[in-house]
Amino acid sequence: MDLDDLEPRNKKPEPRNLDVMSIEALNEYIGELEAEIARIRHAIAAKEEARAGADSVFKI
Repeated sequence: MDLDDLEPRNKKPEPRNLDVMSIEALNEYIGELEAEIARIRHAIAAKEEARAGADSVFKI
């Protein structure tokens, strides 16, 4: 048995080392994170809308 098979498949990525990043790189990283947060919020809103639609169909 391979030990890698025991590791969870969806491991969280290691946090970036912010100490070695320049101010410009840190600002770029913030922009990337904010874009990802916006993408996630959009996905949540779409799922909530789909759930609300399904709930309205199946509720009596």
